[in-house]
Amino acid sequence: MIAYSISDIEQLSGVKAHTIRIWEKRYGIIPNRRSETNIRYYLDEDLQTILNIAVLNKNGLKISSIAKMSPEQIRQKVANHCEVDEVFEDQIDGLMLAMIELNEYKFLKIINHYIEVRGFEKTMSEVLYPFLDKLSIMWVTGSVRGVHESFVTSIIQRKLCYEIDRLASEPKDVMKRFLIYLPENEGHELSLLFLYYILRSRGANVLFLGSNTPLAEVLDGYQIFNPDFIFTLINDSFADIPLQPYLDKLSAAAPNAIIGISGYQTMTQELTPTQNVKVFSSLHEIITFIEANICRK
Repeated sequence: MIAYSISDIEQLSGVKAHTIRIWEKRYGIIPNRRSETNIRYYLDEDLQTILNIAVLNKNGLKISSIAKMSPEQIRQKVANHCEVDEVFEDQIDGLMLAMIELNEYKFLKIINHYIEVRGFEKTMSEVLYPFLDKLSIMWVTGSVRGVHESFVTSIIQRKLCYEIDRLASEPKDVMKRFLIYLPENEGHELSLLFLYYILRSRGANVLFLGSNTPLAEVLDGYQIFNPDFIFTLINDSFADIPLQPYLDKLSAAAPNAIIGISGYQTMTQELTPTQNVKVFSSLHEIITFIEANICRK
């Protein structure tokens, strides 16, 4: 059983602690749970209830009206919003609920609806990436189990692969070449897959080496494929060892390519980029750079 403090609930739900206390005291919607030392705490079902209430409240339903509804009526009302509201602004809350319930049907329905309205690329940047950021906070604080992370990762990975396969397979001759990969001991393949989608959707010629790629294989790819750019993401790997020697070796062995790197370790370690190494602080920076440099001149 996971127990949440009120500050945990505030961070995960986006509902202020003061508001949660009002819902609890004035309306009795939230159970008043106390530990033996009189500290307020919440359970999974309480988080789910608060997320449901927040969705309905954001969509114009007054708390006084929600308080008169049964838990089943609240859940049904939220489900109706997910199904019929074409300008549904609470996608992340809906995804959170679906994740907690391990409800794949509901999770996919929310994603697919947003894709129909906004397109796949905007769904990733406006909904799924903010959702994953929130999930990472929940993971660090111990608020979700491993099964929740596996559930979400599996669905998004399948969706990315499906959208990539739908793209035209033949690259345009006028486009520059990109080699993308993750180094050994690096596991954030969702970001690499999305980068692959971004490049392919713009007609680029891409060599995708996937995750856990030894440097020797990257350099073999460089020699054979002759890329103009090499991109990699470094979050977990090099957490206990310096990243600089690896970058220096890659830079020296691939002098004719611009090497783009991003990720947590590139932000926390003091790096001295060589002439052909460029550090990106965000996905937006990477996309902007790609769009400015993708065509051959």
